[in-house]
Amino acid sequence: MRKAVHHLTKSDAILADIISRVGPYRFQYRDPAFHTLARAIVYQQLNGKAASTIFGRLQAAAKADPLTPESILKLRPARMRALGLSRQKMEYIRDLARRTRDGEVDFELCLTLEDTAVIEHLTRVKGIGVWTVHMFLMAALRRTDVLPTGDLGIRMAMKKAYSLPELPKPDEMEKIAASWRPYRSIASWYLWRYLDGPGDA
Repeated sequence: MRKAVHHLTKSDAILADIISRVGPYRFQYRDPAFHTLARAIVYQQLNGKAASTIFGRLQAAAKADPLTPESILKLRPARMRALGLSRQKMEYIRDLARRTRDGEVDFELCLTLEDTAVIEHLTRVKGIGVWTVHMFLMAALRRTDVLPTGDLGIRMAMKKAYSLPELPKPDEMEKIAASWRPYRSIASWYLWRYLDGPGDA
């Protein structure tokens, strides 16, 4: 990762300042598996503490760590709703479980696909959009050159760091991040951390 940080520091003075404030790169990676994508669905549009509580209940009810498609499909929908999942999220997780069980979603295959093909493969599941797959690419598949243009945190960090008059749209974000290639995932992590606190110092 030293090579990536060196590249980003040399290619963008604003990002170099952010990196110096935030410190060492510490991305929390996860397994490229059903469990991770199910977790991502639970975490959509919830704060971390609430999502963690619900996900913990789901694991306990399913009696599986990590979660498997079979452990999810053994649970009744009403039981899943009682854990705190919305009707939509319950349906999304069950759809993912069915498609994974039936081989329509293949996590082993994802390891070999290009980023755009992974997005196409996983967004066939209800409730999984490009943002969720971007997170999966970064955290589970460890792809180094993902720019999550739909992520509000990245947009807010760019607006703040680059003194933009408004939140940048995807094409503007791509232009700002052009010099970061092939390490836009690493730059994105620094932007998240910058927004979280160290950058406010």
